Amino acid sequence: QVQLVESGGGLVQAGGSLRLSCAASGRTFSSYVMGWFRQAPGKEREFVAGISWSGGSTYYADSVKGRFTISRDNAKNTVYLQMNSLKPEDTAVYYCAAAPGYSDKESRWDYDYWGQGTQVTVSS
Repeated sequence: QVQLVESGGGLVQAGGSLRLSCAASGRTFSSYVMGWFRQAPGKEREFVAGISWSGGSTYYADSVKGRFTISRDNAKNTVYLQMNSLKPEDTAVYYCAAAPGYSDKESRWDYDYWGQGTQVTVSS
């Protein structure tokens, strides 16, 4: 069982930056693939970024590639999402998720555990 709590969301102007954090409970955090997803009003929840258990593999949605960076600190049971050059279309609730296993995972259906979400609003 893994419990996830996101923080760091807020209101920022276009072109600005935010850093999201996701704190996980449980001793086996390092054995999970971690991902960030987002959901805008009226839209499906979509994949944003993922990271392997070791942090050695990271992968991104095309819409955020080059602007967002995912990282993890297994000693602190925390995963991060650094978001730079934010755009109004990045506005959404951002969710942290955990998936057992070791392969890259971009489908929401691969993830077993979810946080409650944190709101990110980018003004133009």
